[in-house]
Amino acid sequence: MIKKPFLKMAVLGGALMLALTAQAETPSAEALAYTCVGCHGAGGVSNGPATPSIAGISQDFFTENMQGYASGEIPSTIMGRIAKGYTEEEIGLLAGYFSEQSFVPAMQESNAEAAAAGAKLHDKYCEKCHADGGSSAEDDAGILKGQWKPYVEWTMQDFISGHREMYKKMAKKVNQMMDKKGEESLGQLLEYYASGK
Repeated sequence: MIKKPFLKMAVLGGALMLALTAQAETPSAEALAYTCVGCHGAGGVSNGPATPSIAGISQDFFTENMQGYASGEIPSTIMGRIAKGYTEEEIGLLAGYFSEQSFVPAMQESNAEAAAAGAKLHDKYCEKCHADGGSSAEDDAGILKGQWKPYVEWTMQDFISGHREMYKKMAKKVNQMMDKKGEESLGQLLEYYASGK
């Protein structure tokens, strides 16, 4: 025969366990974002040239990229494994959190002459999708202006080499630019985005 005090303790313990489990299943956006700090910096502002700043990017862009990493559509060294560890709900929470943070341009050097040429190239070939000189998050194409130059360069190398599938419109514009302006045009674009101005 089970005694009443023991039964009450068991019921209370079970209720506590359920409450703690429910809380553990749905962490806050801030708690989830804290797991990204080691690579992407506090609030998504990266301090390292190999890792992009994700502060201020649109929710759609964040979500699409996380899904791309998880599925293997976007090649990665570590993000594929990380993205697979999040639920759809958690990705949504992270997307909301990072979209509300302020983008901070990377502190890096750039060649002013090449950046000026890159600004013209951007206006002609890239502005339609990467609005406001590549600084808009609203176009769901990512923030390029002020992003770390090595990260943008390596991403472009993945696209150009075919290691990562390039969008048809982007491929058309990149090919047009490089055919007309030569391979140095890509470097000029990178200097423009690196200038962050």
